[in-house]
Amino acid sequence: MSDKRNRRRNEAPARPTVNPRRVAFDAIRAVTADNAYANLVLPRMLAETGNTGRDAGLATELAYGTLRSLGTLEAILAAASGRDVRELQQDLVDALCLGAYQLLYMRIPPHAAVATTVSLVKAAVSPRVSGLANAVLRKVAAKDLDEWTAELATGDRLADLSLSHAHPEWIAAEFAAVVGPDELPAALAADNVAPPVHLCAKPGRITKGDLSRETRGGRHGQWSPYAVYLPGGDPGRVKAVATGLAHVQDEGSQLVALALAEAPLEGRDEAWLDLCAGPGGKTGLLGALAAERGAAVDAVEVQPHRAELVAKAAKGLPVTVHTGDGREFGEAGSFDRVLVDAPCSGLGALRRRPEARWRRQRSDLDDLVPLQRELLASGLRLARPGGLVAYVTCSPVTAETEEVVAAVLKDGGAEPVRPRWLTGRVPDSARGDFAQLWPHRHGTDAMFLALIRKDA
Repeated sequence: MSDKRNRRRNEAPARPTVNPRRVAFDAIRAVTADNAYANLVLPRMLAETGNTGRDAGLATELAYGTLRSLGTLEAILAAASGRDVRELQQDLVDALCLGAYQLLYMRIPPHAAVATTVSLVKAAVSPRVSGLANAVLRKVAAKDLDEWTAELATGDRLADLSLSHAHPEWIAAEFAAVVGPDELPAALAADNVAPPVHLCAKPGRITKGDLSRETRGGRHGQWSPYAVYLPGGDPGRVKAVATGLAHVQDEGSQLVALALAEAPLEGRDEAWLDLCAGPGGKTGLLGALAAERGAAVDAVEVQPHRAELVAKAAKGLPVTVHTGDGREFGEAGSFDRVLVDAPCSGLGALRRRPEARWRRQRSDLDDLVPLQRELLASGLRLARPGGLVAYVTCSPVTAETEEVVAAVLKDGGAEPVRPRWLTGRVPDSARGDFAQLWPHRHGTDAMFLALIRKDA
C-alpha cells in the first residue's frame, strides 16, 4: 500500500486543458493586437494548453476560419449591430467575429454558438458588454451567410464577390486582372480552403514512395516528382522531416525550383546561386539536385535568423550559406543558374496565411517592387553569359511579376525563355512566356516564374 501511495504522489497531475474556443480567441487576439502570425502562435498555444485531437482541430478551425473571414464578418456585425465595429473595443470585436464565424460558417447549433461566445465575452472581455454581445449575435443568427451577403450586396460585381469570398476588394481586382472575371470566383474560393501540408522528398536522400509510406497514407503529389501530401498531423513528427531527408514545401514552390534546375543549359553547369534563400525550402531541393550532378550552391539570405534556417535545411548538402544583401553579393558572371525568389506580397499563399489578406495593403507594393527589380538585376549581373535566371514570386500580381521582368529587361542583355519543363507537365500554367500556378487550377500556391537567359 505504501508503494502505491508513493507512486501516486510521484505521478504528475494531469494538466487541465483550456477550452478550445478560448485558445482560438487568444490566438486571434495575438494576431489583431500584437501583429502575430497565426501559424506560429496557435501551435504553441495548443501545446501549452494541452489541446490535442478534436479539440485542437476545433481551435484551429475557429482561429484560422475567423481570421480568414474577418472583413466579411465585420461587415455583417456592423449591419447586425447598427454601428461601425471600429467604435467597439477590439477584444469585443474579436469575440463577436469568433461567434459569428460559428453561426455562419460552421454546423454548430446557433444557441450553442451564442451561449459559448457570451460566456467567453464575460470571462475574457468584460461582463458589462455581454448583453451587447448576446443581442448582436442573436441578430446575426437570424440569417444565414447567403442571406447576409445578399442583403449587403451593392450590385457591384467585384465588391460583392469580395464580400462573399472574404477578400479585400483590391486583391480581388488584382486576381481578376490575371485570371479574368469568369474565373475570379473560383480563384477567390480556393483561398478559403485549407490546403494539406506538402512535403518534398529530397532527391538522393529518400524516394517519394518511401516518404509516402512513412507518412502512413501520404498521397503522391500531382505534379512534382518529389511531392507528397501529408494526410494530417504534425509534419515535424515525420521521421524523414525530423532527420532532414525531407522538408515541408508547397508543391508549387518545388516546381519553380525544378524548372530552373531542369532547363537546358549549354556549357558549364556547376555553380548555382539562391539569391534570396530564406527559409530554405528551395535551397534544400536545389542542394540535393546539385549533389547528384556534381554542382554546388551558394545561398544568400539577408536576415541572420533566416540564414540559420537555410543552413539547417541544407545540412549535409553542397551548399554554402552567406548572410548578406543579395543586391551586393558576389562577382559578376560567376554562376550558371541563379534563383531570385524575391520578397513579395505573398498573395499567392493566402490559403496558408489566414490573416495575411487583411494585413496587406496595396501601398506595400511601393516598397516591394523596387526591391524586386534590384534583386532581379543583381541576379542577371551574377549569371554568366548564357546562364539562366529564375525570377520567382509567391504572388500573381502584375506589378510584382510581368512588370518587374519587363522593367529589368528593357535595356536588353537577356531575354525570357519559356519554362517548358513546368508548362509542359502542368496544364493551364502558361502565362505568356512565363508560368503561373494557381490553387484553384493546380492545388498549389499561386507561384509565378519567369525563366531568363542572359545573352552569351
